[in-house]
Amino acid sequence: MRAVLCKSYGMPSDLVLEDVPSPEPGQGEVLVTVKAAGVNFPDVLMIQNKYQHRPPLPFSPGYEIAGIIKALGPGVSGLQVGDAGVAMLRYGAFAEEAVVLSERFWRIPSDVDFVAAGAFPLAYGTSYHALKDRGRLQPGETLMVLGAAGGVGLAAVQLGKLMGAAVIACASSDEKLALCKQHGADMLINYRTQNLRETVKALTQERGVDVVLDPVGGEYAEPAVRSIAWFGRYLVVGFTSGEIPRMPMNLPLLKGCALVGVAWDTYSRRNPEGGRQNISEMIAWIRNGKLKPIVTAQYPLAETARALEDVMQRRVQGKVVIVP
Repeated sequence: MRAVLCKSYGMPSDLVLEDVPSPEPGQGEVLVTVKAAGVNFPDVLMIQNKYQHRPPLPFSPGYEIAGIIKALGPGVSGLQVGDAGVAMLRYGAFAEEAVVLSERFWRIPSDVDFVAAGAFPLAYGTSYHALKDRGRLQPGETLMVLGAAGGVGLAAVQLGKLMGAAVIACASSDEKLALCKQHGADMLINYRTQNLRETVKALTQERGVDVVLDPVGGEYAEPAVRSIAWFGRYLVVGFTSGEIPRMPMNLPLLKGCALVGVAWDTYSRRNPEGGRQNISEMIAWIRNGKLKPIVTAQYPLAETARALEDVMQRRVQGKVVIVP
């Protein structure tokens, strides 16, 4: 089979595409024919040795897949060859085949589009876990999403609307905000040209927002917390800006608000039933047309480096997918 390999830590251009032996599924594992693999910011960090999970070299990057089970390892029950599904495997997705722990493979109906399915386990899973389990977002509340045109951000815009919230999308250009508006955002803030805190005050009649979902970090984190309403929740999702913010800890006291960490992958490993339930609920929304993962570009396996470069340079809106 063909696989994209990281043989030494570095940039996307350092990756190589090679023919390698097909992996063998071990105890409790399944071998999956990869139909689509989502591209995510952690993939960029992992090939640079900047992520919290550090696979041994050489490895194939790629965090999430959609595909079909090709073979079962010993001890696997409840799954069979031919089952379609999605999985989060942290690395190994950018290949024609991948080995997955059977408990990390979530079956999907055969009529779900593989490209759409390959784009949602990590980004949409993260946003849904953040809003549902960690933020306890309620109908009628106001949600503010930073980095709203990215994979996690745009998923949060869509899911926030599905959950009955009014959504404020924040992004760095009018072009990105137009995409957010197209997919359900009620209010828009260009934080390159508008003062974030003052604009939130105007949009909410000085009440503030109930929930902030922040996958960006950096300079906008503190003004976002200052924009939270009483009893609000600030969801710490990630730091795509490259800067982990320092927060004045008197703000949660003054606001009566909560700073809440979001770790979807870890949650779904520690609570497999909760993870499976979230995936099932989103799959049902996809099937009935209420949710459509936004895939803005597809790349063949040979162009994986270009896809990762686009993510690294923040040229991506929504999600991009590798289709082996």
